[in-house]
Amino acid sequence: MKTVLIVEDDPINARVFAKILTKRGGLETKHTENVEEVMEIATSGQVDIILMDVSLSRSVYQGKAVDGIKITQMLKSNPQTAKLPIILVTAHVMEGDRENFLRQSGADGYISKPVVDHQQFVEQIWAMLPKE
Repeated sequence: MKTVLIVEDDPINARVFAKILTKRGGLETKHTENVEEVMEIATSGQVDIILMDVSLSRSVYQGKAVDGIKITQMLKSNPQTAKLPIILVTAHVMEGDRENFLRQSGADGYISKPVVDHQQFVEQIWAMLPKE
C-alpha cells in the first residue's frame, strides 16, 4: 500500500487530509510537522509521496524557522530524496503564487486549501505517485 506523509501544522487539516486519503484513496498516511522527522521519514523510504503545507508556523530546523518551501528545497537537493514527489498545499492562492511556489521549491505539484472536491484531491495524489 502507498503511503503519504502529511506535513501540516494544523491538526484539523491533517486529520481531514488523512481521512480523505485513507477512506477515498485507499492510502496509508503519516503525519508530522517536525522537520527532523520529515527528513528522517523521507530518507528512510517509508513514504511514497509528501503533502507539504507551505506555511508551517512552528517548524524549526537546525535553529532556524523554515516553511514548506524551504523543506521542499532541502528534500529536492538531497540525492536520497530528490525523486520523492512533493505536492505543496496552501491557502495562499493569489494569481501567480502557484508558479512561484513551484519554481522556488522544486515541488512536483500544488493543491489549494480548503480541499472541496475530495475525489479530485485523491486523484491528484494518485497521479503523482510513482508507478511500480
